[in-house]
Amino acid sequence: MQSETKSRAEQLTSPAGNPVTVLRFEGDIASTSKEAVLGAYQALPKAEVKRVVLDFTKVDYINSSGIALVIQLLIEAANSGQKVCAFGLSPHFVKVFTMVGITKYAGLFPTQAEALATM
Repeated sequence: MQSETKSRAEQLTSPAGNPVTVLRFEGDIASTSKEAVLGAYQALPKAEVKRVVLDFTKVDYINSSGIALVIQLLIEAANSGQKVCAFGLSPHFVKVFTMVGITKYAGLFPTQAEALATM
């Protein structure tokens, strides 16, 4: 049974003093997660948000449809000139994200501190 995907945006400041928007996801990410993943991202004011960090620490499972949603988010971010990175993925999903080429669009980091340090 898939758990509902939740998301929330949080504003932080990177160690370099840059404003960063963190999108925190919770639950499973699948085809039914479009609003929680893409909707949350698309609701961000593109003119103001230049740095986005994706937090997967509370995500238990991501299926192929969920990975497609993440890729769509990353393509939109690249087209908007935004810098994106992610943290909190299990070793399995780091491997999967690397295999499908997500690392071309977003850096993957073990912790929030390491992700923010690149922003």
